[in-house]
Amino acid sequence: MEATPRRWAARNPVIAWWLRAISDVDHEAVHRRVVAEAGWSLRYALMIVLSVFISILGLLMPSSAVLIGAMLISPLMMPIIGLGFGIATFDSDEIRRAALALAAGAVIAVLLSAAFVAVSPVQTITSEIAGRTKPNLFDLLVALLSAVAGGYALIRGRGETVVGVAIAIALMPPLAVVGFGIATANSTVAGGALLLFFTNLITIALTAALVARLYGFGSHLSPSQTRLQGFLILVGLAALAVPLGLALKKIAWETVAQRQVRDAVRAPFPHGARISQLDVDFARHPAIVRAVVFTPGLQAGADAQVRSAVETALGVPVDLHIDQVRVSEELGAGEAAQIAAAQTDEPRRRADASVKERLALLAGIAPEAVMADTQSRRAQVVAAPLPGASLATYRALEARAAATIQGWQIVLQPPLLALPAITFDGDTPDADALATAIWAAQRLNQPITASGRRADEVVDLLAKAGVSAEREPGSGAEVTLRWAQP
Repeated sequence: MEATPRRWAARNPVIAWWLRAISDVDHEAVHRRVVAEAGWSLRYALMIVLSVFISILGLLMPSSAVLIGAMLISPLMMPIIGLGFGIATFDSDEIRRAALALAAGAVIAVLLSAAFVAVSPVQTITSEIAGRTKPNLFDLLVALLSAVAGGYALIRGRGETVVGVAIAIALMPPLAVVGFGIATANSTVAGGALLLFFTNLITIALTAALVARLYGFGSHLSPSQTRLQGFLILVGLAALAVPLGLALKKIAWETVAQRQVRDAVRAPFPHGARISQLDVDFARHPAIVRAVVFTPGLQAGADAQVRSAVETALGVPVDLHIDQVRVSEELGAGEAAQIAAAQTDEPRRRADASVKERLALLAGIAPEAVMADTQSRRAQVVAAPLPGASLATYRALEARAAATIQGWQIVLQPPLLALPAITFDGDTPDADALATAIWAAQRLNQPITASGRRADEVVDLLAKAGVSAEREPGSGAEVTLRWAQP
């Protein structure tokens, strides 16, 4: 049985070199360490608590430096490595121990972050939170390289710091974002972060298993392993591969589509032209494509040509517009203009690109439901019904969105909920309730009726604010407001 691999190695110098390179690995010692550290312990629980609190603080502030502090703790590192090594050695006991520790740590992280956000005065979706609600190609690359670095460092004894930073980047912050979404009743945030967590978890575990196999870790290290256990592990791996495959399929399509759009936008323009800005939204129907091109010569009909090429390549209708900016025909003029634009406009462009996504997360809806006008910097959204929310809740949500997304006019249309009653303190009406009624009437463009002993005063105040209002019979102490029939 061993003669064939030896003959193969003798014929293949690369394989022979690799076998010599891994011959000095103490497989038994590494395996014992993984088994000892991949399970549940009080130290592991304490590190989970510290890491999740640092993570949620870094997300809410937002601060990348604070998030790096959470990554350095990296409590999820050893259970994930243990899961990968268990897969590599077909050790069902190790897989179970590592999976239970990982699941318990994830549950603790989500619950603690949700509890923290629930009592926190800051519940704003920051750029750090929004960036962890949808897996993309770079997230998968981080997870993949993290697993390679983690497996190599553990096997070669290169220290845990590199492993900790690499693994934690992909996992602890998304778990904290899941807790944030639960605390704020935002299923879009929670669901997106959970998808990112599982996608990266599966990627890391399977890549760690592959690294372990390449270094000679196999079923010989698991004497209790049976054929049935091996079969069940393979079935589990196939099941885990399904969501990862679906995520990879979508990410791959969007990556290829982005490249096709860029090539199509570049095609009509002469040599020396440069794309300064390219924004693509595949979630909308038709898909939205906006581009800014620095070009030595303006091209008539470029929009129609690019639109036709993109629609042919992607097979979907496209709403496309290209802003052409003429630059000098001198060599390098296009590149210079592109660099200058990036230096001066990069903060604004990053903010504009994330407005729709962040507003959608705040309102609990899909990004395609947000209507945003980049030129006028005005965004409008119809908010999803939230359990127990009042019109005052939606007014506060709009104010929070406006404070978060600075430089934009945010218009949030609430559901048609009950209007607040207006009470009086002497001759002064409740200013907050009145302001909420005016805000709701303006957002919904609906007339209001008022009943009560002092309804005439409220009707006059509503009319001064531009709200159509009429008096109805009634003599109560407080003024009751209702939506009039359209």
